[in-house]
Amino acid sequence: MKKLLASVVLMGAAQMAAAAGPQLHLFNWNDYISEETVAAFEKSCSCQVVQDYYSSTEEMMAKLQAGASGYDVVIPSQNAVQALIKQGTLEPLDKQALPNFKNEDPGFLNRSYDPDNTYSVPYAFTTTLIGYNEKRLAAAGVAADDWSVIFDPKVLEKIRGKVTVMDDAEELFSAALKYLGYPVNDRSEKHLREAQKVIMAAKPYWAAFNSSSYIKELTVGNIWVAHGYSSDMVQARADAKAAGRDFSINVVQPKQGAVLALDNMVIPKSSKNKKLAHQFINFMMDGKHAAGLTNDVGAGNPNAAAAPFIKPEIKKLTAVFPDKATLAKLETLEATSPKDRRLLNKLWTEIKIK
Repeated sequence: MKKLLASVVLMGAAQMAAAAGPQLHLFNWNDYISEETVAAFEKSCSCQVVQDYYSSTEEMMAKLQAGASGYDVVIPSQNAVQALIKQGTLEPLDKQALPNFKNEDPGFLNRSYDPDNTYSVPYAFTTTLIGYNEKRLAAAGVAADDWSVIFDPKVLEKIRGKVTVMDDAEELFSAALKYLGYPVNDRSEKHLREAQKVIMAAKPYWAAFNSSSYIKELTVGNIWVAHGYSSDMVQARADAKAAGRDFSINVVQPKQGAVLALDNMVIPKSSKNKKLAHQFINFMMDGKHAAGLTNDVGAGNPNAAAAPFIKPEIKKLTAVFPDKATLAKLETLEATSPKDRRLLNKLWTEIKIK
């Protein structure tokens, strides 16, 4: 009993010590870093990682613009980085504190949203695509390699109530624009209203707008088609296999093309521990730790040093590592002007209330 009591006391003391030590406040996408990586970083710096999550760029930007502060590292996509730089809310990176910067693939550096990577370094990339239940769609006679699987009422009639789309205006309008043959950054009001019409026609057939729990819904078989991020679909694929389901989850890039999101690590000016923030960014650019993001989470990897440590079966997935033909059809979202944002929000509100 004394030994047990002593163990409890020591455990409590350790927890208090950890809580009293330095803390890194991380604002990240849902399910976008492995627990093992977090634990390894905490051990390496004798600190504690405190995480907060978001499921869309709009949610993240709204929270930051509403005055949320105290985050040491945020993981925004390229269009959000562009907007945050323009707002003057990001801290310039100290490259001297980032010796692992050399590990980044040059092809992902010096992008137009942040020339010379003054404020950001690549973290991971994802594509927005289709995850689907192979067994159910085969039985329904539906192919998933086309945006018609979420937009064409004739196709949707066969899988009514078994489809979810992202609760994200930019992502859903981008998919609709690609379905219509337009670029994802097309801000023509005429074309956006065409896209809205496509969305409205398909909406009655969908089960839900869902950006947060579609991994689980797809894995357990509640839905058969999900519009979402490639990393999430890879996770759903692995979860269904691990659970021994009588169906398999597959992932496909629609043939019309899709969105490529390059997510980045940035430090807000409001960070209270910029030194620890730089340590975290440098840690995540180590080849082995960067590979863990792909192996455990299923995200594409912009870190060249990670390649030898990535599982061969994941390297083969074009949803994670698109081939040249697929990559040529992918587009990155750009930051929108206030005028364009107001129009998109208006169209989105009309979709949600009707």
